[in-house]
Amino acid sequence: MAIFNHLLRLARPKQWSKNLLVFAAFLFGAKWADPQATLLVIAAFVAMCLASSATYVLNDLFDRERDRQHPVKKNRPIAAGLVSTTQAGVFGFFLLLLAGGISLWVGWWVFLLIVAYLAMQILYNLFIKKVPVGDVFFISLGFVLRAVLGAQAIEVPISGWLLFCTGGLALMLGFAKRRQEFISQAEDMDKTRENLVHYTKGVLDTFVALFAGVAIMSYGVYCLGSQTAQTYPGLLMTLPFVVYGVSRYMLVVFTQNEGGEPADLLFRDGHVVFSLVGFIIAAIAAVGGKTIPIVGN
Repeated sequence: MAIFNHLLRLARPKQWSKNLLVFAAFLFGAKWADPQATLLVIAAFVAMCLASSATYVLNDLFDRERDRQHPVKKNRPIAAGLVSTTQAGVFGFFLLLLAGGISLWVGWWVFLLIVAYLAMQILYNLFIKKVPVGDVFFISLGFVLRAVLGAQAIEVPISGWLLFCTGGLALMLGFAKRRQEFISQAEDMDKTRENLVHYTKGVLDTFVALFAGVAIMSYGVYCLGSQTAQTYPGLLMTLPFVVYGVSRYMLVVFTQNEGGEPADLLFRDGHVVFSLVGFIIAAIAAVGGKTIPIVGN
């Protein structure tokens, strides 16, 4: 039972919230009444969760020595010696097999996107993670890929503006995480994440604010000028929740020096949870035909 708990920690199920982006095209395409589309997008989500967990195992294997120097990451199962490298390797391989099998059942393109995601993670761990700015951009590309994968699973188009917003949000979260690491690891940053020495707090503050603005503006354009917005003009109802959620996130980041684990903040901060739930309800209402009477197309 103990080893099972340690392996579960290694898989980081809390981080699966990032994979909810797989449902973006399903939500905005109003496909929830289609049983086949529902089954396919759920299967794609499960495959993405398994694949991302496999990459967490890979990441912890690569970084086990560096993690032992980190004030928090030293408690991860591999770094703490609770799971051997052999056990972790077998577990990671098992997750990969499951992810590959499920994604192949959904479709060849979904399988290839999962393979592309895994290849990106290998490149990240071997080379890109040492490149300042480039590492965060590479991570944000993984978030965009999640949205594309969900659209491909149910074979519906996805707006470029929505993908641009996804990238902006991912960059905001990524640089907020680097900011928190920069502050909390000021004395040992060269031992825990060597590319942190190339940043300053001012630069990271600027990046967080910049990409928050990019995300809000691109989502605003999506709500007003995309093909989806022309079909569902009520989509504008979702915009206030995005603006509020991003604003609340930035408040917490800049006043409490949070941002290290966005998934933790998602479930801990009531305002962020409210924004997410309100956004989903407004989106369902919009694609269900509800509109704002005073707003024209």
